[in-house]
Amino acid sequence: MQQVLQRIKGDKVIWSVVLVLSLLSLLAVYSATGSLAWRMDKSSGFYMVKQLGVLVAGLGIIFVVHRINYTKFARFSVMLFLICIPLLIYTLFFGTKLNEGSRWIRLPLINLTFQTSDLARLAIFMFLARQLSVKQKVIKDFKKGFLPVLIPVLIICGLIAPANLSTALLLGLTCCILFFIGRVDIKHIMLLAGVGLVGVLMLFMVSKALGIGRGATWEKRIENYMGKGTDEKDGDSNYQITQAKIAIASGGITGRGPGKSWARDFLPHPYSDFIFAIIIEEYGIIGATVLIGVYLLFLWRSILIFRRCPYAFGAFLAVGLSFTLVFQALMNMAVNVHLVPVTGLTLPLVSMGGSSIWFNSVAIGIILSVSRYVDEMEGSEALKN
Repeated sequence: MQQVLQRIKGDKVIWSVVLVLSLLSLLAVYSATGSLAWRMDKSSGFYMVKQLGVLVAGLGIIFVVHRINYTKFARFSVMLFLICIPLLIYTLFFGTKLNEGSRWIRLPLINLTFQTSDLARLAIFMFLARQLSVKQKVIKDFKKGFLPVLIPVLIICGLIAPANLSTALLLGLTCCILFFIGRVDIKHIMLLAGVGLVGVLMLFMVSKALGIGRGATWEKRIENYMGKGTDEKDGDSNYQITQAKIAIASGGITGRGPGKSWARDFLPHPYSDFIFAIIIEEYGIIGATVLIGVYLLFLWRSILIFRRCPYAFGAFLAVGLSFTLVFQALMNMAVNVHLVPVTGLTLPLVSMGGSSIWFNSVAIGIILSVSRYVDEMEGSEALKN
């Protein structure tokens, strides 16, 4: 164990953030899965132990990835991006369907199900970091600089959007921010935003006209958000938002206490999409504020890595991956407190899951790899001086 600890490098604050989120995940999942364990005829601690195994594996992934020199991801990013395109196409037509959308595929032999959008999100930011670093001298030029980074974003977001619009929009927003940081011309970024908006409207109209896809689901969620939905117990009705509001109201400032949630027995998916409402109920506004602060601390430390890294690829890699993780967390929280319509996004490293936690672990490992390189470089320069 001592040898392992000595080999742990990179930003210690980020390591601490991962451990804090993992601990909170175990507490929240144990509390939120009581009803699920009863329905599935499992012991009360079954899902907590399962989550513990997933988190331990995630920590192992972070450790392994952060020991890899981040520059190697530049070559790997192209291959990963090209692999994701057929995987997303396969998922769109042959993946596991839920609410008229195909998001998951099942790997043969190991029988593991995962969302290909998680892999694609990791791939696109690795690829964009590489492209932005290579194109810095011509990044203001539309044909030579902007198109090579625009087309990959449109392809990935276009393949994700039909089944998972919220993830595609979140991905597009994060890419726009990364473009801004990468010195892309503002008018070109506005063009991307306009193309994305037109694409979403066209996708919605085609889905509604042909009666296929998730157009009806999107429309219903908007109606529910506007207060025009029915109060029925199903995945897209006002029921889940109402129960989330009850959980938040009963939590108050200090919360009901760990494991004392009432809403977990009534709220759909209290261990994934709506786990933040359970956290507020049990730990109150104080606990929710601390959790938000932990995510923002992670983002701040990643921005510091971005500012310290002397090479564009590592800098873009760190800031892009951190932004997408934190934005997903904030979006999940916004859904739980009814600031935005229901999206189906989970709370990174906290919600119960498997492959999603592992993909986030890879992203964090890459950020720590950049941090490790920066620390070693600054250390060597200090010895020279």
